[in-house]
Amino acid sequence: MKFEVYETSESGKKLEKVTHFSSEGDAVSIKLNPKQKFQTITGFGGSFTEASAYLLNQLSEAKRNEVLEAYFGNDGAKYSLTRTHMNSCDFSLSNYSYAPIEGDVNLEHFSVEEDREDLIPMIKDAMAISEDGFKILTSPWTAPPWMKDNNSYVGGKLLPKYYDTWALFFSKYLEAYKAEGIDVWGFTVENEPLGNSNNWESMHFTAEEMTDFVQNHLGPKLEEDGHDAKILGYDQNRGEELNHWVDVMYANEASSKHYDGTAVHWYASTYDVFPESLEYAHNKAPNKYLIQSEGCVDSEVPKWKDDQWYWSKEATDWGWDWATAENKHLHPKYAPVNRYARDIIGCLNNWVDGWIDWNMVLNKQGGPNWFENWCVAPVIVDPQTDEVYYTPLFYTMSHFSRFIRPGAVRIGIENSDDELMATAVKNPDGSYVVVAFNETDTPKQIELTLEDQTIGLQISQRAIQTIVIPNK
Repeated sequence: MKFEVYETSESGKKLEKVTHFSSEGDAVSIKLNPKQKFQTITGFGGSFTEASAYLLNQLSEAKRNEVLEAYFGNDGAKYSLTRTHMNSCDFSLSNYSYAPIEGDVNLEHFSVEEDREDLIPMIKDAMAISEDGFKILTSPWTAPPWMKDNNSYVGGKLLPKYYDTWALFFSKYLEAYKAEGIDVWGFTVENEPLGNSNNWESMHFTAEEMTDFVQNHLGPKLEEDGHDAKILGYDQNRGEELNHWVDVMYANEASSKHYDGTAVHWYASTYDVFPESLEYAHNKAPNKYLIQSEGCVDSEVPKWKDDQWYWSKEATDWGWDWATAENKHLHPKYAPVNRYARDIIGCLNNWVDGWIDWNMVLNKQGGPNWFENWCVAPVIVDPQTDEVYYTPLFYTMSHFSRFIRPGAVRIGIENSDDELMATAVKNPDGSYVVVAFNETDTPKQIELTLEDQTIGLQISQRAIQTIVIPNK
C-alpha cells in the first residue's frame, strides 16, 4: 500500500515529507473503516479582513503575491472555505457602513466603495491564484447605526421597522460583489448575536428574533431576488447556548426552511470542543451545514519569528482575565499549535464540516485593529522591513486544508491510543487522508490498517501529521 507522510513538529519540521521512520515509541493501532460514513466536508480556510488586505498592500508586490500563493496556490495551503465581513468589524481600520445615510430605507445610496482599495483586490487576487476555487462566507458585525435602537455601531438591536431594509442590504451586497466578479457562497446572519461585551461592532439578537428575521424577511427577500446564497444561523460559541439556538432555529419546517446550517465559534474554551453540543446541533438538523466560522489566538500579541512559543503552553485567551470564576477552568494557558490541532480534529470527529480561521495576516502588534483587540494570525508581516513570518499555525492549518478537499467524507476510525488524536476522510479522488496529533513528549509508532493492509510509520513527539493513501 503506497502512502505519503507530512509532519510539522516542535523539533522544527514544517509540513515536511517524511520517508524514514525509527522504531522508537509505543505502538498505536489505527484502523480505517470506509464503510462507516459521516459528514461531507465543505472546506477549510481563513478570513479576508480589511486589516489583512491593508497589510498585504503595504508589502512589496513580490511578498504580497508570495503570501497569497502560500494560502491559495496549488503548492500552498489550498484554502477552500473563507470568510469576510459585511460593513466594518474590529479588524477594520475604522467604523464604516455601506449605507451610512440615515433614512435611506430603499438603500439607493448603497455602495461597497470602502472595500475597493484593499478587501476586494485581495479576494480577487486569491481567486485568480486558486485553481480549485473557494467558497466565501460573509458576516455582518452590525447594521448601520441609524437602523438600531441605540444609534451606535456597538451593541443595541435592529429596529423591527428596518427588518425589510436590512434584508434588502444582504441582497444589495450580493449584487455589488457579483458586479466586482466575486460570488458570495453564503452568509451568517449576525456575528456573535449574544454580543461581545459591547467592545466593538456588534448587534444583538435572541434566537427567536433571528429566526423571525430569517423566516419572514431575509430568506424570502433573497428568494425573491433570485439569490441562492446559504444562510447560517447563530454564529457564536459552542456549548449550552448552541443547544437553545438550534432548538429555536429548527423548531419546525417553517422556522427551518431558510436556514442552511449553523455557524459556531470556539471562544468558550481553549481546549474543550463541547462534543455534546455539536452532536446535539447535528442531530437537530442532520442534513444542514455545521461550520466553525471563526477561531484565533485572541487577546494576545503575536510572537515574531519564535516558533517555540507557538508550541509552548504560554498563550492565554480573553477568559484568562475576564471569565467568570465558574468558567475559569475552561481558559487555562495553552500552546497555540495544540489548540488548533486539537480543535480541528475534535470538531471533525463531532460532525463539523468546515473550519475557518480568523485573520489570514496580521502585523507584529496583532493588528491593525481600531479597538486594539490584538490577536494572532498564521502569517505575521512587518511592512517596514517587507518581511513575512509563517508561524507554526500556518503549517497546522495546511495539514487539513491542503489534503482534505471539499466533498471529502469523514469515515470511521478505530484508534487504540487515547493520547493520540486522529481523524480520517476519503477524498473525492478516492484517496484516504488521516490527520493525527501527538501532544505527548514521546514519539509513537503507528500501525495503520486499511482493507486488510497495514503500514507502519512513526509520529514524532509534539507533532501533527498528515498521512495520504493515494487512490489505487
